[in-house]
Amino acid sequence: MKAYQLTGPRRLEAMEAPDPEPADGQILLKIEHVSICGSDTHLNYEPINPEESYPLAPGLPCHEIAGTIVESRNPDHPVGQRAIILPSFTPSAGMTSGGLAEYIAGDKIIPLPDYGSTSDWVMCQPAGTALQASREWGISNDKTFAIIGQGAIGLSTTAIAYRMGAKKVIAIDLLDYRLNKASELGAEVTINADRDNVLEAVMEATNGEGVDCVVEASGDPDGINAALQLVRNRGTIVGFSLVTGLEPTVFRHQEWMRKEVRILPTNAAGALDPIAPIRDMVGLRDRGWWDPAELITHRVGWDQIPDAYEMYADRKDGVIKVAIAIE
Repeated sequence: MKAYQLTGPRRLEAMEAPDPEPADGQILLKIEHVSICGSDTHLNYEPINPEESYPLAPGLPCHEIAGTIVESRNPDHPVGQRAIILPSFTPSAGMTSGGLAEYIAGDKIIPLPDYGSTSDWVMCQPAGTALQASREWGISNDKTFAIIGQGAIGLSTTAIAYRMGAKKVIAIDLLDYRLNKASELGAEVTINADRDNVLEAVMEATNGEGVDCVVEASGDPDGINAALQLVRNRGTIVGFSLVTGLEPTVFRHQEWMRKEVRILPTNAAGALDPIAPIRDMVGLRDRGWWDPAELITHRVGWDQIPDAYEMYADRKDGVIKVAIAIE
């Protein structure tokens, strides 16, 4: 099969790889559409990692994948069914297969309806991760929120918190086009951290109390400390940001203890049940609750994959989400 793989920092190369063979309980998916996640770029694509860590496995880095089952060794998922699939993941090795390829085998399968393009349905994968966060923070309609970072995960969380009846959603980012989108999705207050004093603006919006819940989705190693400043006493922080071991953070331990803040990490790939929130997001989109496909700003084909990763990494051309056709 044809595939791309990361062979060095910011270097994706086309190659030929063996077709995967599904094991018992698995399916073989013909990949139709994928998308890029911020973790793909800032954890794998951009960093200068040790030379021995290259190349990544064929298809990586990419884990937002949808297509049609062409071979099945799982009676619950027949040939012809459309699905989102989650790549194989182990705590020691991370992801061992990816979506920049014609086929992928696996057993973490989320069925999709028969209507609409898989380019739109695949957006339920990142949105499902945001839906999982809502289960961490609990009831929404008695809470104020500050969401740090308005990339795809932050925007999805903004949309979900608003639709769950949040008292107020405050969106924080460095880029105005993302903040404009956050306003469209339900943010009542937007703060540009490059121009505004974030702490002062949040305190003004909350009568000096701080917010009930901070969702930290900036990717900044110091984002957790920024969240500690914004949350009220005995509030909650939900952490999305994945940072490399090369970016150590000095945690404000005394502030955390003094404010008695609950901190909850959200790691979809390593979750006990990574399928459930994505499956539920598919159901919510099917019922018309919210369509995360509105986050798509670019649609590209196979030959444009390297350029798409460059654009996403550099946040060029107003990019939020890229739908990539695997042709």
